[in-house]
Parts: sequence; C-alpha cells; structure tokens
Amino acid sequence: MTEGAADIRAAVSDQLGRFARLLDTRQWDGLDSVFAEDVRFDYGEGRTGSGLAALRAMFRRYLDRCGPSQHLLGSPIIDLGDPAMPLSACYVQARHIGAGDGAANWFDTSGEYRDSWRRDGGTWRIVRRIADFRLFVGDPGVIAFDG
Repeated sequence: MTEGAADIRAAVSDQLGRFARLLDTRQWDGLDSVFAEDVRFDYGEGRTGSGLAALRAMFRRYLDRCGPSQHLLGSPIIDLGDPAMPLSACYVQARHIGAGDGAANWFDTSGEYRDSWRRDGGTWRIVRRIADFRLFVGDPGVIAFDG
C-alpha cells in the first residue's frame, strides 16, 4: 500500500511529538525511533555533528544537568515536494527548570527546527536537523555546561 500525503504528514507530525516527549522524559534510548542512525545536525554555535550517538550525547550534555523540561513544537509545515524525502519546519519553545538548589531558576529557548525525513525500516526518521534558536530568556546556567 502506498502512503498518501495525509498519511506522511500525520506520521511526521506524530514523530515530532514523540521527539519532544522523549527529551522531556529523558528516554535517550528511544531517540532511534525518531532519528536515523546517520543523522546530521546543526544546533548552532558549533553544536554540529553526525550520527545518532553524537546527537544523543549533545542532548544529554544539556538536559541531564537540569530539572524538568517541556519542549513544545507547533505550527508545523510539511513539504512533500519529494515524497521520498519530506521536509518539515516547526516552531520550538523549550522551558528548562533548574535542578536541586537551582529549582527556582528557569531558561526558555524559542526557535525553529527544520528537518529532512527518510522512510527507514517502515518508520519516518529525521536524517538532517537544523535548529535555529532566536530567543533566549532566563538563566542560561540552568543548562550551561561548565567544562
């Protein structure tokens, strides 16, 4: 059975939601359900790389040091110009709460994820992500890495 445009759009939208929940519940092993093993990524400010292990390590570098987080993805646009490799763009707003003695601190980021997708093992997975963060509010120490 061939997937129609509505099926692809629904699958990509579901995967974006799954990604946000995996981050916020720190289910690092589940990231392979959303990202291809050979994913390439650019989160700006030198945070670029390739491979799922490198992406997982980058997420952990920031999120393992903070308390709860909530990643909200919205206003998705899914381009099916090439149905074999859909493109998506969605806004992201992420709230990060401090851990331990810093639990009263917070740091918000807002921007956009631009993703390229590939059907992989029966599942749509991200093969390329470009993150463009435009707004930062609060205490960056909540997720900052000291060395």
